[in-house]
Amino acid sequence: MGSITRSFANNITTSGVLLPASLTNNSIANVTAYNAAIATGGMKLISTQTASNSASLSFTTGIDSTYKEYQFYFIDIHPRTDAAYLTFNLSLDSGSNYNVTKTSTFFQAEHDEPNTAASLYYWTPGDLAQSTAEQYLNYWIGNVSDESLVGNMSLFNPSSTTYVKHWISTTQMTAYNDYCTAAFTAGYANTTSAINAIRFKMSSGNMDGTILMYGIV
Repeated sequence: MGSITRSFANNITTSGVLLPASLTNNSIANVTAYNAAIATGGMKLISTQTASNSASLSFTTGIDSTYKEYQFYFIDIHPRTDAAYLTFNLSLDSGSNYNVTKTSTFFQAEHDEPNTAASLYYWTPGDLAQSTAEQYLNYWIGNVSDESLVGNMSLFNPSSTTYVKHWISTTQMTAYNDYCTAAFTAGYANTTSAINAIRFKMSSGNMDGTILMYGIV
C-alpha cells in the first residue's frame, strides 16, 4: 500500500491538484457520470446523407432544441451540371415547404491554375434581401470528374422562438474555369418561428456527395 500511496502522491501538486498523468484508463474505474460542473462539450453526429445523382439532400429530423448550434459538412459535392451552385433553404414545417425569408451577404477569393489571375470581391448575385429564394453557398462548381466542393455551414439556435436564425458558411471548390475558389456567406432567416428542416440542392441538375449533420454540445 505504501508504494501505491507514494505513486499517487507524486501526481498531486503542492496545492492539492491532480496532474493529468494521474488520470488514465487504469486509475479511474467504473465512472458512470461527470459532475455537472465538468465541461464535456463536443460534436455529436446526428445524420449522414449521401447523394448519388440526387435532386437534393434534406434533413427533416434531428433539428430541434437539443443543440444550440448545428454544423453541416460538405464532402466532395459534385454537380451533374457544369457551373452549378450548391444552395440551401429552410423549413418551419418539417420539410413540407422550404420558403423561409432570408437576408445574407456573400464574398469570395479566387486564384486560377495558370497563376495569371487572383481576386477578392463581394459577389452581389450571391446575397439575398428579404427573399425566400434558395441561398447560394458558392460560385460555379465544375462537373469534370475530378471537380467538387467541400466546406461547412453553422446554423445557430434554430429552435429559438425569440431571435432570428443566423448561419455562417465557408466552402472551397474547383470552379468550372479551373479556378480555386473559396466562398464565404453569412446571413439570417428572418423568423422567430422554430426552424426544423433544411434542404441542400444544386441550382441546376442533380448532384453527388455526402453531407454530415452534427449537433454542437
